[in-house]
Amino acid sequence: MVMRPSYTADNPGQVPFNPNPLQPPGIPPMPQPNPAAPGVPGTPKRVTGQAKGTLENIKELGTPTIPENIKSNIHCVTIVGQIEGHIMLPAQNKTTKYEHIIPQLVGIEQDDNVEGVLLVLNTVGGDVEAGLAIAEVVATMTKPTVTLVLGGGHSIGVPIAVSSKYSYIAPTASMTIHPIRLNGLVIGVPQTYDYLDKMQDRVIRFVTEHSRVTEEKFRQLMFKTGELARDIGTVVIGKDAVETGLIDAVGGVGQAMCKLKELIEEQKGKERCQLQ
Repeated sequence: MVMRPSYTADNPGQVPFNPNPLQPPGIPPMPQPNPAAPGVPGTPKRVTGQAKGTLENIKELGTPTIPENIKSNIHCVTIVGQIEGHIMLPAQNKTTKYEHIIPQLVGIEQDDNVEGVLLVLNTVGGDVEAGLAIAEVVATMTKPTVTLVLGGGHSIGVPIAVSSKYSYIAPTASMTIHPIRLNGLVIGVPQTYDYLDKMQDRVIRFVTEHSRVTEEKFRQLMFKTGELARDIGTVVIGKDAVETGLIDAVGGVGQAMCKLKELIEEQKGKERCQLQ
């Protein structure tokens, strides 16, 4: 009986065992690429796509990336467009909703990781009561706050701009000061006038208490004639806002951040003194 060589793993026999039937026996197998070795032909390519949400960031913010990993003790709150109050504005209007800003400020006040707040304004004004509500929340916060007016801080944006511990305005930014106005049909003229007069006094009182401008000067700016077409009021730009006493200094983001850090250090020093 003739024994034939067996080509199994348990008994390779006389001929070298070939685990690959497509590879002829006696010929060394071709080297297989290492999947973990980069640059070797046949290695699977590693997909390095854009970060999650990149397309949304480009669409909404105009930037491909946002530095989300940066840890900061300063929180930035933006108030842009028109301040929306109890009545919803048309969809094409860029708005800041007071029901979004107030809970955000309250949350910042309770967060121990946030030590200061920077408010950036570029607003045309809006609802008087909503603007005053935001201003009152900022003014009563225990944490250091700094406001920066970029572009414009008009109308009810003026009380918000002066509500912080320290305020800045860009050299080209402007602020419009004018009396309170109503849009649409007005019913009950004497009663409505009394209501507007009292609300106007609230705005004047708040601005004069949180800035260096006097009530007489502020009323003079508010009721000035001849500067605004078909209306009364005054537009102050950059340095003029500082000279009138509305804003503390002219500056930009860098100056505002430096001042806010200075206020944070001052508050930490006061807390250390109280502990001693």
